[in-house]
Amino acid sequence: MDRRLTPANGRVAALELAGRVAAERYVPGQGARVLRPVVDLLAEPGGARERQLLTGEGVELFETHEGWAFIRAARDGYCGYVEEAALGEARAATHFVATPATHLYAEESIKSPDLAHLSFGSRITVLHERRELFETPEGFIPKKHLREIDRPFSDPVTVAQMFFGTPYLWGGNSRMGIDCSGLVQAALLACGIPCPGDSDLQEALGREVEGEAQRGDLWFWKGHVAMLVDGETMIHANGHAMAVTYEDAKKAALRIEAQGGGPVTHRRRL
Repeated sequence: MDRRLTPANGRVAALELAGRVAAERYVPGQGARVLRPVVDLLAEPGGARERQLLTGEGVELFETHEGWAFIRAARDGYCGYVEEAALGEARAATHFVATPATHLYAEESIKSPDLAHLSFGSRITVLHERRELFETPEGFIPKKHLREIDRPFSDPVTVAQMFFGTPYLWGGNSRMGIDCSGLVQAALLACGIPCPGDSDLQEALGREVEGEAQRGDLWFWKGHVAMLVDGETMIHANGHAMAVTYEDAKKAALRIEAQGGGPVTHRRRL
């Protein structure tokens, strides 16, 4: 089983895995949500970041131990550890941040203190609609920055382009820092298209295609993925520029291969 997608750590495992993996206890997951603007999802307590979760995202909580929570992310089933203090009670989201970023304000005024900087995709519970801002349990957010949770975008490329210039961050999933697979996932999830978190898992999306490239195609290399803006240009989060950038697709493929990244391994169309 893929450790990233298997909710088991030896001490505890999801109830559904009873008889399939070894664990001291098998438990049902308990619903919870992320409280912080961005939280690292780690391979082990205090270990390396694998992905990130955003404000309001739902998780299944299986165990808390010495300040760490072992969880499975609702968006894609990715398993790992976050700080226990980063989680709170589950709450249904009504909206999501639909601009590159926004601020959470203390009062019903954009001149009031800003309490948090929230990234695209953060999930929000709106309590009341005010004149220019939505009221949430934590504060106020500009109405123009939110979109109803049941009204997804229609074009993943348009979403990916919102991240243009975002700094590259290995394992990143936010406007503050993002990597290649994080960009693709943010773009697809915002359009209601299920998408796993890492590029090797994303290789199973869609169908393999040959010939002329089209907008929205995904090109894969070993450990890397890019999205085609049109037949000649791609957008990707990359360590070469340390940012989300556009590149000529054919020239980028040659550059990546020359730098040791190998040839394009898959061309997938959703």
